[in-house]
Amino acid sequence: MNIFKQKRIPPPSYRPPLEAAEIIQLFSQLTLHQQAALMRLMSRNLVIKTGDDEIMGYELDFNVDGALIAATPAEDED
Repeated sequence: MNIFKQKRIPPPSYRPPLEAAEIIQLFSQLTLHQQAALMRLMSRNLVIKTGDDEIMGYELDFNVDGALIAATPAEDED
């Protein structure tokens, strides 16, 4: 028995994916500020369609407003 042998952790691509219940449970434990940060990351793959208009997720700012996360159009930094 080798006490110095380290346990190998497989890379993420070899680990089984998390189930939906595990994701929901993890998300519910996050603070609103952490959830807003996660939404900023997810917004890169988000398109919001409203009638004839399409808003890309990266065009929005996600900020905590009281007990909610508010998505507002991003202001240009030019």
